Amino acid sequence: MTFANLTDAHRLDETFAALANSTRRAILARLTDGEATVNELAAPFDMTLPAVSRHLKVLERAGLVVRGQKAQYRPCRLDATPLEEVSTWAERYRPIWEARFDLMDDYLEQLQTKQKDNPDNE
Repeated sequence: MTFANLTDAHRLDETFAALANSTRRAILARLTDGEATVNELAAPFDMTLPAVSRHLKVLERAGLVVRGQKAQYRPCRLDATPLEEVSTWAERYRPIWEARFDLMDDYLEQLQTKQKDNPDNE
């Protein structure tokens, strides 16, 4: 495995680890509406500001959140680049999913045909 592949794999690991937590996913969902301060991001959660800050640090390490500098506060914003990388990674498996869905469609069609041919065997 090349260094570039290891780096890509590490980035995916960081992104998946960040996305594995529902609080972090909720923070990202909020950031799709635009920038927000830590206090604004913490408002809907029953947790301390330091706990929210720890979640934000995980999101920052994964490259999903960037903190800016505006006057006295540091608003957070979403950076979707790592999500694009996850999408690209997952897209490689699309042919497998589609083939399995096709097999399932064929099987369901066979069941429906059998049921039409033998309505008494329900």
